[in-house]
Amino acid sequence: MSKVKKMVFLSFLVGIALVIYIIESQIPVLFPGIKLGLANTVSLATLILLGWKEALTVMFLRTLLGSMFGGTMSAFLFSIAGGILSNIVMIILYKYFRNSLSLSTISICGSIFHNIGQLLVASIIIQDFRIYVYLPVLLISAIITGYFIGWCTKFLINNLYKIPMFKNLND
Repeated sequence: MSKVKKMVFLSFLVGIALVIYIIESQIPVLFPGIKLGLANTVSLATLILLGWKEALTVMFLRTLLGSMFGGTMSAFLFSIAGGILSNIVMIILYKYFRNSLSLSTISICGSIFHNIGQLLVASIIIQDFRIYVYLPVLLISAIITGYFIGWCTKFLINNLYKIPMFKNLND
């Protein structure tokens, strides 16, 4: 894939992730800190289609732009901490264990570490590590949402590979 084509495709992915992120931020949450994280489908798909650097780029730009358009500085801190931690975990798992772990398992692990990263930021901001008592609730939601995001990503990837321009995307 040429550099220009790759940059255009990467911009397209950032745009899609940003739109999903902004739309999802308008949905009221049932519990504080718990949301589906549909934009992570794009980040995980980027990891598979283009590689780890591009996945981190999509996550960073989506988080930065999403916080600028619809969030606050604290929202950025929570999102970037969770995003970096979850992406690092998913990158490592995908790189070394993709043949033995399902995409949903990789996504669940990423979701768990996203919550851990967000709780770390929260504990630093409020200067109290007792906030981790909320972790069991977040872990349950991480398993459910992570499984769903992994399933959606698998569906997306399988269908993208049917389109001729995506067959040799990593070349």
